[in-house]
Amino acid sequence: MNLVYLYDGSFLNLLTLIAYLFKHQITPYNIKNQQYNPNLLEEIINLNVSNEEQIIPKLIEGLGYYNFRLLYYVFLSEEEHKELIMYYYLKNGLKYRNRIGYQRNLKCVRKVLKVGQYVFHEIHKMKGFLRFKELENRILYAEMEPENNIIFDLSIHFQKRLNQEYWIIKDVRRKIYSCYNKKSFILIPEENFHLYTKNQSSEEQEFESLWKTFYQKIGIKERKNERCRMNFMPKKYWKYITEVRDEL
Repeated sequence: MNLVYLYDGSFLNLLTLIAYLFKHQITPYNIKNQQYNPNLLEEIINLNVSNEEQIIPKLIEGLGYYNFRLLYYVFLSEEEHKELIMYYYLKNGLKYRNRIGYQRNLKCVRKVLKVGQYVFHEIHKMKGFLRFKELENRILYAEMEPENNIIFDLSIHFQKRLNQEYWIIKDVRRKIYSCYNKKSFILIPEENFHLYTKNQSSEEQEFESLWKTFYQKIGIKERKNERCRMNFMPKKYWKYITEVRDEL
């Protein structure tokens, strides 16, 4: 029987579970969150391990901040077997410590580098692609549909960038809202949150019209390079980008 170990879906609980498996010399067939539906050949094991807060500082010290950050980005990804990739990456990290990133001969290291950098680049892109609009109640509202679960990291960025505004960011794909009240933000699932109005303020409608006009006029027709634009602004994000949304 193939043993699949469950965690509660959080980064800290996953790390704690992996540490438990190391301690008891257990090699899992797979690791999944609690929403996982097993097949007939799999047996579910839910250990309910208690979170160990001190594990993150220890990992940063052992792996180095850069390697640990890549590991965190893998967790944010939609990679199918990300938990197992993280397990083997950390297992080899016990041996190589902060040199783990140089072990490109290991499949888990190559995968962490590839997936982690992909997530990092998407976070960087969304910092520029996210478009807020002002609602009638003066709250700034933005929607996005990223490939990876990056709403928490984006919220940290805009907490610093727009710290004097009330704002809401919605991850449409995962149905999660991030709500900021000029002090801190909180992530709320869609079933527990109701946005009463999505009507834009009159000033917002004027600014949106001006911005579209500016975007159209500033371009030089003779130097238009569609391939270059697609490289810097992939079409999958256009749905929520004000100045190019109508081109879809």
